[in-house]
Amino acid sequence: MTPSPPFLGFPDRLADGHMPRAVIFGAGHGSTYPGKDSRGHALAADAIRVASQDDAAFVEHWDFDLGGPLFDGKPASCIDAGDILTTMHDNAGNRVRIEAKTREILALPAVPILIGGDCSMSSMTIPFLAGFAEHGPVWVLQIDAHIDWRDEVYGERHGYSSPMRRASEMPHVAGMVQVGLRSVGSARITEIEAARRYGSHFVTAREVHAQGVEAALRHIPEGARVVVTLDCDSLDPSVMPGVAARTPGGLTYMQVIDLIAGLGRRARIAGFDLVEFYPPADIDRLSALTAARLLVNVVGTVVRQV
Repeated sequence: MTPSPPFLGFPDRLADGHMPRAVIFGAGHGSTYPGKDSRGHALAADAIRVASQDDAAFVEHWDFDLGGPLFDGKPASCIDAGDILTTMHDNAGNRVRIEAKTREILALPAVPILIGGDCSMSSMTIPFLAGFAEHGPVWVLQIDAHIDWRDEVYGERHGYSSPMRRASEMPHVAGMVQVGLRSVGSARITEIEAARRYGSHFVTAREVHAQGVEAALRHIPEGARVVVTLDCDSLDPSVMPGVAARTPGGLTYMQVIDLIAGLGRRARIAGFDLVEFYPPADIDRLSALTAARLLVNVVGTVVRQV
């Protein structure tokens, strides 16, 4: 199989030994539930990279989402480190490798940006966040339709229904805001109560539609270091159909990029992951294109951070 081109044509290292501001890397598998086949989801990172090629020739052009060129007139400062090796159902091994890569990027220092889509991909958020243990405290901004607070499912405590529950147990996680919530998922009353006892801030999609993104941003302390985890089903299926469980009423593309930009002004983005993209359900590459544009906005926001 021919390897996909790097995101936006980014190099795998910068010239003259310069350190990158952000490093993109992909992972195909996380902690998959027993009996689940995640091969379709594992196509996500490459699909996003391919979709980004439409804009690769325009990196130095004006981007109206960002109010200027991607790198704000400065030298390119983001690299694509490719994919780390993961294996379906090697849950413990996959977690070790994702956490190790995150730590490696933070040591540069740079902002790690993880992309993927495996149905266990939300579970990649657990080792991704664990990689910040020596770089805390951090807040977590979860952009998702679901709260992901199950303690275990099918005996697995690190699957895609549990990332925020595991995050709440990490000493370096200072707090969390969960935005885009709607409809139903794996959460029951017990999970809602556990999240509320912890102090998580719930912001429904309905609140964002009515009040704007400030409904979520106001809960983030000014100047905080924030790790953002974006589940693709947070967006409305009209712009992100390529997910496992489409649910109407989701966030718009503009609301999500306004969240990212607003966070960049209020606090600092310390890390970002994009999860739960399912390419077999995509329509005319719309989800891949939307995901690629979201990543462009993240990179543009990160390079503008002082």
